Amino acid sequence: MERADLLSRARAGDEDAFRELTEPHRRELQVHCYRMLGSLQDAEDALQDTLLTAWRGLAGFEGRAALRTWLYRIATNRCLNVRRSASRRHAQEWNVPNVEPPEPTRLGEVVWLEPYPDVLLEGAIDGPLGPEAHYEQIESISLAFVTALQVLPPRQLAVLILRDVIGFHAEEVADMLDSSVDSVNSALKRARATLQNRFSTTGDREPPPASNSPAEDAIVEKFVLAWESADLDALVALLTDDVFIAMPPMPFEYEGRDLVVRFCASLFDSGRRFDLVPTRANGQPAFGVYLRTPIGISHGVGLYVLTLSGSRISAMTRFENSVLPSFGLPRSLPGR
Repeated sequence: MERADLLSRARAGDEDAFRELTEPHRRELQVHCYRMLGSLQDAEDALQDTLLTAWRGLAGFEGRAALRTWLYRIATNRCLNVRRSASRRHAQEWNVPNVEPPEPTRLGEVVWLEPYPDVLLEGAIDGPLGPEAHYEQIESISLAFVTALQVLPPRQLAVLILRDVIGFHAEEVADMLDSSVDSVNSALKRARATLQNRFSTTGDREPPPASNSPAEDAIVEKFVLAWESADLDALVALLTDDVFIAMPPMPFEYEGRDLVVRFCASLFDSGRRFDLVPTRANGQPAFGVYLRTPIGISHGVGLYVLTLSGSRISAMTRFENSVLPSFGLPRSLPGR
């Protein structure tokens, strides 16, 4: 069906026509909202709000810009409203029973961060990019990048994503944000400087191996063996000197191999053993983590996402077990 005919039918109240118009953009809009908000749940809420707003406001869509651009305008402003509100997830106290962690290196700022399942990226990050895009799409969904975005002021965040990640022109972004081109360019300059400063200490790291490559598989296999057998020596051999652990929504963060290994040792203390189920998040290897029990059942206690550098692990991020269903993972496993 011709696009103009679909648009006419949608304006007349045809929900199926509206759905056909917007469905091709749904996945990429959700990823856009996730980059802005750092939370899958918040992103889905913002996406639904965006589609509802578009449905109600379709009569006012004049077609001067592409429908995709108009939807990005709505989604961006919905996300900015969320970012400016006080309704973000708050930090949680340490809640791992029978584990006494070492003193953290520092307390994390982005406690609302959630992982993004790779299965939702299919068809979302290989879409059309504008000529202004600066980042590889898989890089722009990584946990490190999404975390860095969260510390930017809301307007700088929106400008950087729209210009450097999606690739819209400055004039388009200015129109989306009801701003001027000069203001957009100024915000982009400040946002780029902040990100460059944040990544200045990690810029000399080796790049990760390609996703699902033999090199990545080898690291992942070694990690699983070390973690499931609580082999700290094998784990040490896999970590970079400056390896980093974060665990939102708990603000505890650990940096440096010695401290990270002490933290891992606290998890393995008292004979605690785990089963790992592989998955992928944010373009990175990830695992559902299950604590074994005397009766044979393993209970889901969280999800770990690995950041790789060359043939080693440079970061681990632990998330609560509440994210497991988003990855199609069960709450518990039967005994082996």
